[in-house]
This record gives sequence, structure tokens and C-alpha cells, in this order.
Amino acid sequence: MKTNTAQSLKLIKNGTVQIVPEADLIKKLERGKPLRIKLGMDPTAPDLHLGHAVVLGKMRQFQDLGHEVIFLIGDYTTRIGDPTGRSKTRPPLSEEDIKKNATTYFDQVSKILDPQKTIVRYNSEWLTQLTFADVIQLAGKVTLARLIEREDFQKRLSENISIGFHELLYPLMQGYDSVALKADVELGGTDQTFNLLMGRFLQEQYGQEPQAILTTPLLEGLDGVNKMSKSLGNYVGLWEAADNAFGKLMSISDELMWRYYHLLLNKTEDELAAMKAGITAGTLHPMTLKKDMAEGIIARYWSVDEAAKARQTFQALFQKQDLSKATVVALPAGTSNPLWIVELLKQLKAVASTSDAKRLIEAKAVDVNEKAITDFKAEINWMSGMTVKVGKHKFYKIK
Repeated sequence: MKTNTAQSLKLIKNGTVQIVPEADLIKKLERGKPLRIKLGMDPTAPDLHLGHAVVLGKMRQFQDLGHEVIFLIGDYTTRIGDPTGRSKTRPPLSEEDIKKNATTYFDQVSKILDPQKTIVRYNSEWLTQLTFADVIQLAGKVTLARLIEREDFQKRLSENISIGFHELLYPLMQGYDSVALKADVELGGTDQTFNLLMGRFLQEQYGQEPQAILTTPLLEGLDGVNKMSKSLGNYVGLWEAADNAFGKLMSISDELMWRYYHLLLNKTEDELAAMKAGITAGTLHPMTLKKDMAEGIIARYWSVDEAAKARQTFQALFQKQDLSKATVVALPAGTSNPLWIVELLKQLKAVASTSDAKRLIEAKAVDVNEKAITDFKAEINWMSGMTVKVGKHKFYKIK
């Protein structure tokens, strides 16, 4: 194997769970020609978070190595919805919602991918062109037995939970995307393994050289238990203000910090071992390392300037208790007083929904003038200069 291939493979494998088959990827790399690298995402929601950044970061590595990167927006497959990990049929989105969600995707992935070198495609380009005869031909290439090998389908069948026939078509549609794009490599999280393998299988059925597949780990959210998800509230959004994101990152456990270093900052096992040894020897402090981690992530996915400012703000606000660094919010003229605590939080843009506010209040994570609010129905007599703390990372001052 050529030296440059070995170096490329070492970089690609860092932070990767599996390459199937690795020999095929090596063979493709040794040709010395740019490969077509595919990553698809369905616009089921308008916002991306750091969990998505893991696989996007791997995509950027391929881009930096000179390969052709194709970011595929699954505007057509979203009409079905990926059944991966679903315990029931996903409710369909309207075309209007799909289009609205898709418009934000490119701006957000441009935080990680080089927008000048990223090819954006929509799978409606070819899937809308398939006739019913084409779909029958496509479906005829795969057996039902193979489709229901999927772990989530097996689980639903064992629990007598229905599976819509259209859901069986989803992996075929994603696989056909690889045929249409003639992909050399497809990336995805470990939960996408079945769908990625389907793309490889269908390429063979259509007489193409099959793609190699590369899977990346699923990033645990701020709770350190479940994968990062907006619906679980354990996420750091790529669209959030840098100060907010920094504060959230500082709330994770010391143990989870190493995972973030590895998956979001590409630190190798040797580098992590050296940092851990520094803590044991007393030359490094976990709090300093966590700040370095948060600053590094913000620098990479936001900007260097925002990262430095966010660190300064965090230190002033949460360590020195300098309230001059709190977000100052002027309530609109005519705002009632007293004001329901939930409405106050919404006015501050500290929460996105009533349920989000209720969860925080019940967790005793909302303070007004350093006094915890535990009553969801509480009425707050607000005034200029009042401080409101939400969770560990949001601090507001009413003007």
C-alpha cells in the first residue's frame, strides 16, 4: 500500500466504527483518483446539532483529502421517513415542511464542510422520475426476508406492532440513491448500517462497483446516556449562540468529555491517554481541559473569535459571578406584571416550549434573583435589573 494511502487510511479510521469492506476502500484509495463520497440526511427537522457534526466532520476529512463530497438532501425519502430506530410508523411531513427544513440544512452544514467544494443534490431529482414499473423492478431485487432482518423491524414484529409497507421501501430508496450518484463511499451513523449496506447491494444489482461504507459512532447527548437528540433536550444546536453552546458543553460529565474530545475534535487514543496521565500527575486540571474542549469545539464549528469570547463570558459569568456578562433582554412595552414564569422564560427566549419550561422548573433548574422557582404556575413580579438563570448555562438580566 502506498504511503499516502496509508496516511489517508489512518486519518479516515480515527473515530470510525467500521469500514465495510476495508479492502475495497484501500483499493479505491490506491487508484489515486478523487472518490465520490456520499452522505445523505433527511430534512425531518429544521435544525442540526453536534450529533450530526460527527459524521459531517468525517465528510470534511474526505474533502480535505481531495475527494468529491456529495451532500444529499433526502427531500423525497422524507415523505416516508427513515424507520431506523422507530417503534411505530413515522407521521408524514407535508411538502411545505420538508422544503422549509431543507432550506436551513446547507447553511448549517457549511459550518463544517467547505461550501465551495460541496456538491448538494436532492433525491427527488431521480426518485420522482421512477415509474411504477421501475419501482417493481427495484423491489424485485430484494427479498422480504432480507428487509425484515432489520433489528427495528424484527422488534416491531415480535411485539405485534404494525409495519407500513411503505416503510419497507425506505432502505430501497436510500440504496437507489447510491446507484443514481454512483457513490464510491457512503457515510452514516452506526444506526444506518442496514441502509448503507443496501446501497452497496443494489449497486451490484445494477452492474456498478459497490460502494465501501463507513460508519461513525452516535454521540451521546449532554446527559451522557441517550444519543444527542433535540426531542430529548440533550443537544447542542449548530444554530445556537456560541455562548449558549459553550455553557452547555461545560455541563457535561468529566467522563463524557473524553468522548467529545475524540469524536468532535478528532483526538487520538494516544493524545487522550496523555491528557489523562496529566490529570493523574497533577499537571493538568479537569476543569481546564473541559474549557479547552468547549473552546476547541466552538472554534471548529463556530469561529475562533466566538470561542475565545464564549470562554471569557463563561468564566466571568459562572466562575466570577460577573452579571455584566449576562444576556440583557428588554421586555416589550405592555408586558403584564406579574407574569407567568413560563411566559417570562419564553419572552427571554430561554425555552422553546411550555413543556420545555415545565421540565426545567420541575428539575429546579430555574432561578429568579438567585431563588429557585419550583412552582410551574408561579407568577413573577418582574422589574428592571432582575436576573434569571435557566439551567447551568443561560443567564439573563431584565432591562
